[in-house]
Amino acid sequence: MPLSQFTASEVANITNSVLDFNMKGQPTLQSIQTKGLLKSLVGRKKSFPAGKDLLTWAVKGSYSAVTQGFNGDDEVAYQNPANVKRASVAYYQLHTGITCTHDELKRDGISVTDESGAGRTKVTRDDVSVLVNLWKDKVEDLRESRDRALQLMFWRDGTQDAKEIPGLLSFLLDDPTAVGSTFGIDRVANTWWRNIAALLVDSSTASNQNLVNSLQTNYRQLRRYGGNPRKFFAGSTYLEALEKELRSKGNYTLEGWNKTGAVDFGMADVQFKGIMVEYEPTLDDISRAKYGYWLDLDHIMLRPMENEWEHGFTPERPPEKYVLYQALTDTGAITADQLNCHLVSSIL
Repeated sequence: MPLSQFTASEVANITNSVLDFNMKGQPTLQSIQTKGLLKSLVGRKKSFPAGKDLLTWAVKGSYSAVTQGFNGDDEVAYQNPANVKRASVAYYQLHTGITCTHDELKRDGISVTDESGAGRTKVTRDDVSVLVNLWKDKVEDLRESRDRALQLMFWRDGTQDAKEIPGLLSFLLDDPTAVGSTFGIDRVANTWWRNIAALLVDSSTASNQNLVNSLQTNYRQLRRYGGNPRKFFAGSTYLEALEKELRSKGNYTLEGWNKTGAVDFGMADVQFKGIMVEYEPTLDDISRAKYGYWLDLDHIMLRPMENEWEHGFTPERPPEKYVLYQALTDTGAITADQLNCHLVSSIL
């Protein structure tokens, strides 16, 4: 195929990958962000077997039996408890895929040796002509693009696309008292089925310690019903407010400015109750730089379908085209079996 028949982006990719005797090696990646939520959820995921439509699980927050005093032959009452509710969520299917022509690979000094389309390649004249392994770069692009999409998806509320997995903002709400349901259970009728929210804390005067005091107060509530929040993600503005409040009551150095040697005016990473407050860049990306999320990940779970998470596919090429395809699919959902152990916090 003549070079002129490639798209502009394909030509640019080939040009940037095969230049005569420039510095070799894979490209230095410039825009990889920390993906704290993705790492946390994937690291604790639990699979479920194939199902028809929904994942369901039992929760309970109300009790019916009544204890009453009596004397002699006083009549007493009996109750028949029926307080178990079933939460439910649909599972979703996701696809990420890439393609590459044999012609592109040949221009990079790579010959395709597997005509089934499985993507196995043999590099020719590697020491002379291959500056960037084009196929390796495309596979890296596939995986990083997928991870970026999942990280963003896991924070969003699902309204951006009805076919994507609803993330944390679909059940950890700014106003948990609002009319509506979470995982199919009414929040108004079941006050125990709500996260905790402390919004618009005034942190403008750091010495007032309003944010620190708010976190201290809500920490007790997070543990009130057995919660044990151990993960704290924050946007950049929220984290800066915490740092300012801590600095307003502390010193750069215990030895004073006359300390021998260099004075380190940097600040250690912020912790609360021994829990690291982690910067989560995605919160900045979704206009939540002023938010912090204190989570008990024992009660939030990524639930992939068994053998259907990061499922790799290498579709055979159509006989009329010399093209390679590679894809990853993911099938699953995010569930939560307790909500009153998570805090949504924000500042003005």
